Amino acid sequence: MDNRFGDIETFLAVANGGSLAAAAKALRLTPSAVSRSIARLEQRLGITLMRRTTRSLALTTEGQVYRERMSVLLADMASVEAGLGQEGQGPRGLLRINASPSIGAMGLLPILPRFAERYPAIVIDLTLSDAIVDLVEERADVAIRIGPLRDTRLRAKKLGHSRMLLVASPDYLARRGTPQTPDDLDRHDCLRFSFRRSIDTWPFRIAGRIVHRPVHGSFFGNSGEVVRQMAVAGGGIARHGHFHVAPDIAAGRLVEVLPGYSSGDGEDIHALYAPEDRAAARIRAFLDFLDTELVIAP
Repeated sequence: MDNRFGDIETFLAVANGGSLAAAAKALRLTPSAVSRSIARLEQRLGITLMRRTTRSLALTTEGQVYRERMSVLLADMASVEAGLGQEGQGPRGLLRINASPSIGAMGLLPILPRFAERYPAIVIDLTLSDAIVDLVEERADVAIRIGPLRDTRLRAKKLGHSRMLLVASPDYLARRGTPQTPDDLDRHDCLRFSFRRSIDTWPFRIAGRIVHRPVHGSFFGNSGEVVRQMAVAGGGIARHGHFHVAPDIAAGRLVEVLPGYSSGDGEDIHALYAPEDRAAARIRAFLDFLDTELVIAP
């Protein structure tokens, strides 16, 4: 029997570690053994996977594709093997979750302790970021995202829908006045987002039709949570999903602005995962848990 799986694991260690030396240390091999393993793999495949110099190492285009596909394959194999012989012991292993800061703070963090108590053999690794992540590159099992779906390679489980609304703190409105029409926003600080997919117009229903109106302000935030906290602190008027600001409205920290001009639009919230990962017990348990425990204000 050849050592093809060992060669694949060695290649992934080099690709992920960035150097032969790092891979050798992680695998407890000599650098020359790692180099021979990579050469053997490239010879068998008939392609060059990485270009090496004395100072740097970079994957070729074929190497990048091979790393992505082999990472998924070996992760799936590990999941299958981990489940064998463990029937009745419950889901276990590392569960890597990526979510936006807003859904993380308002939705996930309050309920994750219950998940941990229910599944003590699952280790949770949670990353909060508004950046659109590649599940393979980021080695994430589940990504929870707000808004339109873009990656057709992934499966999506809809978790809820939340309407959009304008909010501001009572302190801000006392100082600057409460806008009565969308035109009044010209005299206000509108809190906006700095990430690339954001836009500088807000939709309003005016005379029976939807009008997208430019807004202006002196503050940009790189996440919904940053903008929410700025609004609570009295920094301006923000546009948010209801699920994100519902606790602030209930506590009186924020109030809705221009409700009569609401466009009625909203955002869907989904859990994204790779199709081949759905069979993993830890992922299946988490998706089922979200079904019953995650509450999203509509």
